[in-house]
Amino acid sequence: MSAFLPILVVLLAYAVPYAVRVRALGRAGRPVARWRLVCFGAALAAFAVALSPPLDALADRRLTAHMVEHVLLGDVAPLLVVLACSGAVLAPLLRVPAVMRLRALGHPVVALGLWLVDLYVWHLPAAYGAALAHPALHALQHACFFWFGIGLWFALLGPLPKPAWFGVPARLAYVVAAWLAGGGLGAALVFSGDAFYDSYAAREGAAAVGDQSAAGAIMMVEQGAIAFALFCWLFLRLWREAAERQELAELAAARGVAVADARVARAVGADRAAGLRARILAAGAEPERPETTT
Repeated sequence: MSAFLPILVVLLAYAVPYAVRVRALGRAGRPVARWRLVCFGAALAAFAVALSPPLDALADRRLTAHMVEHVLLGDVAPLLVVLACSGAVLAPLLRVPAVMRLRALGHPVVALGLWLVDLYVWHLPAAYGAALAHPALHALQHACFFWFGIGLWFALLGPLPKPAWFGVPARLAYVVAAWLAGGGLGAALVFSGDAFYDSYAAREGAAAVGDQSAAGAIMMVEQGAIAFALFCWLFLRLWREAAERQELAELAAARGVAVADARVARAVGADRAAGLRARILAAGAEPERPETTT
């Protein structure tokens, strides 16, 4: 039981505040969508698996197991947490002054750059070996993977306003950049004829190269699966945004309301098409209907 106590503490540290906020929103008549709750539950499950003593013990001996830990903590769990959090869920946290000062880290260029540096620095042989040798540094490594992963996905999918240039095409490029970076590291592990990490080479000998190749394949497959899913979502969003822009432009013309194309694009891109539609309806006159004779 004592081995699972740290996992329980970590899970409760995330689950309790989320549950309290979700309950408060439900009582206020603003329930959180069920799919977000499912995402949060899946994130907790990913945490539990990644931090479980059996996987952790195996990760000390096999790079493949360690890679499973890393993709769960650095990609899967952060993505699910970001999907689980709407603007209403995060509102109390975003009002904290210290958090407000960190909002600059959510800029797409900054978030992607920090994630890339974190990913590659921790996979350098010296840093990786030091993390394996020192439990405190290992915990820091895992925390960095998780929080920089949060930043990566929050910049893409989070509820905060995005830069004007960060529309769907730019988001597609963002996903491609992250996929190429992660896939490039995975490919280096797959195709290298030498073992990068002495700790595993000392334990496994010649088998270390095969283990390293399998670990790189895990990273490449995981990165590719996430990139494919996000590509599908972004293409669907691109199609939906085009339809919403056309609908709003036609509504404004029918109501005689002058609305700039740039304003329509901003509203649609920020998921505020419904608000702009309501303002157009309030500002414009009902179009006259032709009289009918009987």
